[in-house]
Amino acid sequence: MLKPSLMDFTQKELEDRIKPKFRVKQIFDWLYHNYASSYDEMKNIPKNLKEELEKEYLVDPLKIIKKEISNDGTIKYLFELQDGKTVESVWLKMKDDIYDDTGNLTQEAKYTICVSTQVGCKVGCSFCLTAKGGFTRDLSAGEIIAQVVNLKRDNNHKHNRKINIVYMGMGEPLDNLDNLSQAIKIFQEPNGLCIGGKRQTVSTSGLSSKIDKLGEMDLGVHIAISLHAVDDELRTELIPMNKANNINSIIEAVKRFPIDTRKRVMFEYLVIKDKNDDLASAKKLVKLLHGIKAKVNLIYFNPYPGSDYKRPELKDMVNFQEYLVNHGLLCTIRDSKGIDISAACGQLKEKDKEEKEI
Repeated sequence: MLKPSLMDFTQKELEDRIKPKFRVKQIFDWLYHNYASSYDEMKNIPKNLKEELEKEYLVDPLKIIKKEISNDGTIKYLFELQDGKTVESVWLKMKDDIYDDTGNLTQEAKYTICVSTQVGCKVGCSFCLTAKGGFTRDLSAGEIIAQVVNLKRDNNHKHNRKINIVYMGMGEPLDNLDNLSQAIKIFQEPNGLCIGGKRQTVSTSGLSSKIDKLGEMDLGVHIAISLHAVDDELRTELIPMNKANNINSIIEAVKRFPIDTRKRVMFEYLVIKDKNDDLASAKKLVKLLHGIKAKVNLIYFNPYPGSDYKRPELKDMVNFQEYLVNHGLLCTIRDSKGIDISAACGQLKEKDKEEKEI
């Protein structure tokens, strides 16, 4: 049995476990405002209480064991869990600081954290390196939370600075729905990191029934669908679980999902050279998303050693985008972040494994 972490619980849940209640607010302050990694750092918590808590709960269930820094500011982290398993997270710089003519900061840089939800993955996407290692276990809510806390701590990112979270790292988030939903709630805690649902995006390969369950929880999060293909034959090649969750079932589930009327449903489309980068696919995609307030995010396939797939040409990406835009769809081409480091999901984990075997 893995030892639970203080980060596994909401403030109310900790108040049911720790007395007096006011100590919980102090502990929350240490965890999420000061990024404490040990009980020793919690200066205003009595020694006897810390000793009791230490027997039952970890403070930080993760340890950074490796990181790679890209020229574009992207940082890829490899974490070791208490059972020796490893997962990855990514710190993404989305916008630079903006200064006025007198040198005053007018807008702070914006960051997104890409978070893992499982050790490995059951989905088995043919293009994904994470799938090569199979599935080991779900991450606890605390292990999900701790990724964000560690990255904010490591980058000196103050607790009250805005951050976006996307559940798009290792694993299928909806396959770990209970712990995912718990993490979403903990992130939203007003005395914690206070990261609202609007700043959290759940990216799923399309577990239709779980999309419905997430929607019923009404957590206020955004949803992104990893579509990647416009017909079931190709999508089943890319994502084998498409046999049980075909494109039509996903589209219908998306139509039922509650979204802010000002927002759009994101459809992630991984573009692979000579597989799904032609205008015939673009035409089918327009038809498929008809009637949905959608945004399509075109993603370059990020190559890794041993992959059978290739990165698409820029001209084909642009032609695909232009076709969608000209036919009424909002569409962007995602900038390739961290291309000079182990940026693909599972790549840093695999590299670390290979280095240990040498």
